[in-house]
Amino acid sequence: MAADEPTITIVLADDHAVVRAGLRLVLEQAEGLEVVSEAGDAESAVRTVNGHKPDIVVLDLNMPGPLSSFDAIPRIAEVSPETKIVVLTMQEDPEFARQALRAGAAGYLLKESADTELVEAVRRVASGATYLHPSIGAALASTPEPSGPPDDLTEREAEVLRLIALGHTNAEIASMLFLSVRTVESHRAHIQQKLGRSTRAELVRYALDHDLVAGA
Repeated sequence: MAADEPTITIVLADDHAVVRAGLRLVLEQAEGLEVVSEAGDAESAVRTVNGHKPDIVVLDLNMPGPLSSFDAIPRIAEVSPETKIVVLTMQEDPEFARQALRAGAAGYLLKESADTELVEAVRRVASGATYLHPSIGAALASTPEPSGPPDDLTEREAEVLRLIALGHTNAEIASMLFLSVRTVESHRAHIQQKLGRSTRAELVRYALDHDLVAGA
């Protein structure tokens, strides 16, 4: 990380203090990451994010209290639109990931891999990318492919959109599809125009809502 890059600020939301302590240690050992606050349930997570406006909130999916983590995700987006959400959970079922991403999360990884993946996930999501634990991404990609692209998308545009939703960069998509980066950028611009969606999070939600992650 370059010295002139801004520090990525983080709120940790998990109902186990020992887990938060471990996550804080992992994150703050990495250059350019700072945990600014913690929360022990979804409701306090929303309040804490509202108060600190962090770049990232790392959110446990299963916390006690009247507000579920799924419901907290759009609430966090409302109070702090610039804050991106990384879900950290023990839930390996890809449907949980699908639901979290549809709600507005930008990352989904498993607690068992937090020590090796969390820093990368935080950095990628903070840069505007999506991050999925590899096994979750593979499970989502293995669901049946829909009969055809919606909203006048071409097959190639749907393919590019699927790869965007799986967290790949334009350069990675270009390499995978044997295209130039400029061609991928052009496809992405057409996709955004056709769908009326401009951000990566909006494109991911659209792809998930229309089952376009399948087959990527």
